[in-house]
Formats: sequence, C-alpha cells, structure tokens
Amino acid sequence: MKVAQKYLLILILISGMISVANAQSSSIKDKKVLIVYLTRTKNTEAVAQRIQKEVGGKLIGLELVTPYPENYGQHVAQVVKENNSNYLPALKTKIDSVESYDLIFIGFPTWGMKIPPPMKTFLKQYNFSGKTIIPFNTNAGYGVGSGFETVKQLSPNSTVLEGYSTTGGIERDGVKFVMQGDKERKTADEVKAWLQKIKLVK
Repeated sequence: MKVAQKYLLILILISGMISVANAQSSSIKDKKVLIVYLTRTKNTEAVAQRIQKEVGGKLIGLELVTPYPENYGQHVAQVVKENNSNYLPALKTKIDSVESYDLIFIGFPTWGMKIPPPMKTFLKQYNFSGKTIIPFNTNAGYGVGSGFETVKQLSPNSTVLEGYSTTGGIERDGVKFVMQGDKERKTADEVKAWLQKIKLVK
C-alpha cells in the first residue's frame, strides 16, 4: 500500500472515531436527568451535588411526612423495626412528570447493610419502566450491602447501570459530615472516573 493511501486510511479511521464520540456525547446531552437522594448527615447530598456538576439535571432530596428521630440510637431502632415489618414510610416529597426523565440517579446511605426504607418507598411509588437508573451510595465503611441489588429488584423494567459507593460519615462514632478537604477532592475525582466508566461523561 502506498504511503498516501495509508495516510488516507488513517484519516478516515480517526474521522469515524470522532464522529462516534460526538454522537455519544450529543445523545447524552439530549437526555433529561433527575438526581434523587436521601441523606441524614449530608454526605449523600454532597455526592449528589457533585454528580449534578458533572451531568447537570434536576436535584431533589427526599423528605418524609414523619422525619426520623434526630437521636442516632432511636433512628437505628426505628429502621430495624421498619425493615423487619417491611414498612414503607410516607414521603412528603412529590415529583412531577417522572416519566419525562431519561436518566435517574438514585442516591442513599447504607442503613443496616440495606437500602433505607424511604428509598424503597420512592422506587415503589413511581414507574421507572424503560428508564436508565444509576445508583450511588455513602456508607460507614462497610460498603453498600444489598442496596444496589435492591435497586435492581425494585426496578425490573429499567436498565440499572453500575453504581458508585464511598465512605461517608460514621455517625455512631460521632463522625458526621466528611465531604470536605481531601475527602471532597478524592470523591470528586472518583465520581468523574465512575461517570466516564459508565460512559455518561468524557
């Protein structure tokens, strides 16, 4: 093959790759994004805000009709009771036109190695058929537990992408909000890398 032909072939391949990348980027920009989160110590909220900075979209924090106790021990006891009885607490937050969103980020802390009961209420309250759901999580160092699996179970007709999880506060030890300084910078880098991995940002 002549040198000129080789260069022409290379140019065609590069052009094609650029076109595909632009098409992917354009399709993502055309998506309508909703970011819903539940937070107690504001760490999950901080991750939600970081995601919004990367992908845009509407940010909504879930509120309950009857809030959980401020006291940590009482809060834990109530959650254990709710999980054992499969109780779903009522949400004060109402979201209009959920069907109009294409990508729905769902963020929550790990409570008792499970997804919090209010987030189960949210997932059961709305129809996410045909939507793409992206879960994210903060925890006290023990991981997401069964949280991401529960998201999949409660969204059987949705596409659930790989989730993101990071250590947040450890409230039982008096450590609450940690998303500042080095931790905030590290989380920002991790969130961007995760969004690149699941092909939502470049």
